[in-house]
Amino acid sequence: MKSGASKAGVDALSSIDFSTFILSLSHSALVHLGDAPAPDGQPEERDLSLARQTIDLLAILQEKTKNNLTGEEERLLDQALYDLRLRFIEVSKGS
Repeated sequence: MKSGASKAGVDALSSIDFSTFILSLSHSALVHLGDAPAPDGQPEERDLSLARQTIDLLAILQEKTKNNLTGEEERLLDQALYDLRLRFIEVSKGS
């Protein structure tokens, strides 16, 4: 490691949990919908096929983890899917 900051970055990356994973995928979908900046800070062009793919991935996770999540995780995933699906429809109609 080069510095303490590098070690802190590695520790932060290794502490991911299911909720963080869901939020990361949700942010990715929002980037593809054109609603959030890309990680490099540059505006992202809309890519509805990638947004749809990410939303579908979240739906697969919902199906495969059914009855195996905490109440908080389940609510987070349900709400993320609801919001992303609604936004996808709005963006699709506007395109």
